Amino acid sequence: MIEEIIKEKTSADHLLYVSLKYTKTCDVILNLLARWKSLIEISFDAILENKVESGKIPAMPTNPKQRIEFIKKYFAKDAAVQDVIPLYIFFKRVPDLNKTRSGEFRKNVNLKVIGTKKTTDINMEKLGEYYEIVEKFISEVKKILGN
Repeated sequence: MIEEIIKEKTSADHLLYVSLKYTKTCDVILNLLARWKSLIEISFDAILENKVESGKIPAMPTNPKQRIEFIKKYFAKDAAVQDVIPLYIFFKRVPDLNKTRSGEFRKNVNLKVIGTKKTTDINMEKLGEYYEIVEKFISEVKKILGN
């Protein structure tokens, strides 16, 4: 499971540091968000599986909503895990939301995601913030799976 997480993280890092650097398109941003969503899902499954095997959780949750509730409940004291949950929910919703693109092929590429309650501008700075949250989460997952 950890190998799969590392493989997914490597792909996401490549999208962020290589593909986005040279193409500067919103499609690359959308692919990066999808890759991070996939990475977080795999990590959630791995840490829940780890808890089930150690007997701390009675059974593996079946649907995604239950999975998030279990993560919130059983990892309540873990700040890195709690920080990534709203981000994961946002990443899941992005494909269904309205989006506008601006500054493609330029330094200030921006993907504006229009939600029901708020609008989020996803630019290079915002991607850097997301990267920090995901990075902390992955290092925490490695600690959890290492024990």
